[in-house]
Amino acid sequence: MGVAMAPAPPRLFASPRARRQVLLHLLLVGLLLVGAAVLLRRQIAFLTDAEAARAYVRGFGVWAPLALIVLQALQVVLAPVPGQVLAAVAGYLFGPWWGTLYNVVGIGIGSAAAFWLSRRFGRTYVERMVAEDALATFDGFVERRGLLSLFVLFLIPGLPDDAICFVGGLTPIRLRKLVVVAVVGRAPAFFLANVFGDLIATGDTEVAIGLLVLLTGLSALGYANRDRIARRLDGWRR
Repeated sequence: MGVAMAPAPPRLFASPRARRQVLLHLLLVGLLLVGAAVLLRRQIAFLTDAEAARAYVRGFGVWAPLALIVLQALQVVLAPVPGQVLAAVAGYLFGPWWGTLYNVVGIGIGSAAAFWLSRRFGRTYVERMVAEDALATFDGFVERRGLLSLFVLFLIPGLPDDAICFVGGLTPIRLRKLVVVAVVGRAPAFFLANVFGDLIATGDTEVAIGLLVLLTGLSALGYANRDRIARRLDGWRR
């Protein structure tokens, strides 16, 4: 009798080519950011002064938080910049509470868009964003275990929550419920990222580094054990 093989862990990228394309895009974005920082170093030097930066941002009125909300929504659908990076920037510029509020609004809009897009265009569209094995795993998982387990997936740092949004849209669960679960589940991690940005702004470097180490460690553990987490949740009794 053969030995049963453990299921392969879900992959975030559909193929090595897709992974290379994403890495290339991230490299290009990084180079552009570095180039812009070099060219505009005198103009943006004030950003190292949190009070000056916050005063400057306040001068834009509603446009500054609106820009953050739009960027956060776009990163869910297009993933140009990790959402936690934007959350840390929001904490630096707006403080932990307002920054979290703006991030949560953006995450809600982006999650709703991801759910709607996958539901509107179907599995073929989602397969461009998520690997086929991950799609099959999480699709069946969400339908079997329901919203509570989906909430836990969003709550645990390190799991591909943007990809899970696309997969969740393929289920018959009502869109409103999916959005609420995505927002509530992702809010704690985004709040902590905003707190990190605020700690940098207020000069509490040691605490900020400790929080960064904690968040990075939790994310690494979540990512490394993503298949085990899915199996444990799938074994829960309803």
